[in-house]
Amino acid sequence: MFYISIFFQYASQYLKTRLTYRVDTVVEIMSDLLFQAVNLVFILVVFGHTTLLSGWNREEIIFIYGFFLVPYAIFSSFFNIWDFNERYIVKGEMDRVLTRPIHSLFQIIMERMELESLFGVVTGLAIMYYAGLNLGLTFAWYDIFIFIAMVLGGAFIYAGIFISLASIGFWSDSRTDIMPMMYNIGNYGRYPVDIYHNVIRFVLTWILPFAFVGVYPAAYFLQREEWYVYAFLTPVMGIVFLSIAVILWNAGVKKYRGAGN
Repeated sequence: MFYISIFFQYASQYLKTRLTYRVDTVVEIMSDLLFQAVNLVFILVVFGHTTLLSGWNREEIIFIYGFFLVPYAIFSSFFNIWDFNERYIVKGEMDRVLTRPIHSLFQIIMERMELESLFGVVTGLAIMYYAGLNLGLTFAWYDIFIFIAMVLGGAFIYAGIFISLASIGFWSDSRTDIMPMMYNIGNYGRYPVDIYHNVIRFVLTWILPFAFVGVYPAAYFLQREEWYVYAFLTPVMGIVFLSIAVILWNAGVKKYRGAGN
């Protein structure tokens, strides 16, 4: 209950800050929507030259992209720690964080939240609805609970990977370009893994499991039975990777030397 109370206090202060600069907030939201639209246009351009992509039609690819946007939006809203190394390690703000009686990771997540990114959830659901309507998909009453579990699993996978990368900063306080590269790799999870080489498919499944953020869980709702095992592994992979990340973080905090000379 203490952490829930702290979350709502942080969220309240964040919303007050963003509403003070309404134009900037609107511009950021429109920028995100434009970026998502560009990716959608790219899919449409690809299918302007073909009808199937490794057995997937246009609406199925669009549905996968829409699903991907939902967990990615949650990740972008609450796990925005891409600049952790530079801001908290190099500039020494981690010293301030460690003086407070609350878990350091939770505090940094709250400080770096960007709630406006949650609009990506609405965009993703709208895209899924459009694609599902064209595909004639039907859903059972319990699919909503499966959807929530898979979305959270996908968000946890993203969070686990990037928290683990951020934890490297506790051992190496130099600036690194790993984060931007990993964001680019994560984009591969928007598309079916069977369009890639077997090596890339293995990496996206078991090493950097971004495929569990998009194609695998979406395959369940697309009734692709050959992918069901992977689909239901999504929450498990999310819990595993987030747990590993927290363990690495806690170990890293113990190694942190401070911002002194």
